[in-house]
Amino acid sequence: MSSVFDCHDEAQLLAGMRHARQAIARGELIVLPTDTVYGLAADAFTPAAVQRLLDAKGRGRNQPPPVLVASQSALAALVEEIPEPVQRLVDEFWPGGLTIILPAQPSLSWDLGDTLGTVAVRMPDLHLALELLAETGPLAVSSANLTGKDAAVSAVDAERMLKDSVAVYLDGGFSQSGVASTIIDATSLVRRGADDDSEPRVRVLREGAISRQRLEAVLGELLEPEPSPDGAA
Repeated sequence: MSSVFDCHDEAQLLAGMRHARQAIARGELIVLPTDTVYGLAADAFTPAAVQRLLDAKGRGRNQPPPVLVASQSALAALVEEIPEPVQRLVDEFWPGGLTIILPAQPSLSWDLGDTLGTVAVRMPDLHLALELLAETGPLAVSSANLTGKDAAVSAVDAERMLKDSVAVYLDGGFSQSGVASTIIDATSLVRRGADDDSEPRVRVLREGAISRQRLEAVLGELLEPEPSPDGAA
């Protein structure tokens, strides 16, 4: 049976954080608030736990979860390289609602699904989440909802959908923004084929909490142009 903890109550917060850490260590799932929407989390380095996360959401391995981290240094440990333009983005928007896809560090022993050697990483802007991440290490985290349903903006929403597939629910009230993170693909800044003479660009895969205009202010022409509505080049 799931346990729900009201994080606005100091005693419940302390107990909830302890139970959440224990659940992660056992390979179980937790739900936690973030600065965007509620997240469904598992230990990123426990393949069975990541698979449990995918199963709970009704997802296949072709939709691997992003990873949340507590610091910029944790990003450096997870990816092959941090290109200078990506560092600018991190300095501007982290902690915050920007998820960055880069080639993963090849030496890591994990299995997030069919990632094609990449990893999507974000540092959330919420003290509770950062405190938990600092204690557990990187967590595989996806929005706390069933695939095809709206992302949960409260613990009640998440529990209604995910039920007892989750061991611990940390209830932090309604999400600060209720808007999912923006996802960008910056892999071309690191990986380029020998016969690839195109310019490396950062691609927006999902526009959310961070607008395209704000990204463009940092990246300039490195940001891939937005496709025209009629599909023309």
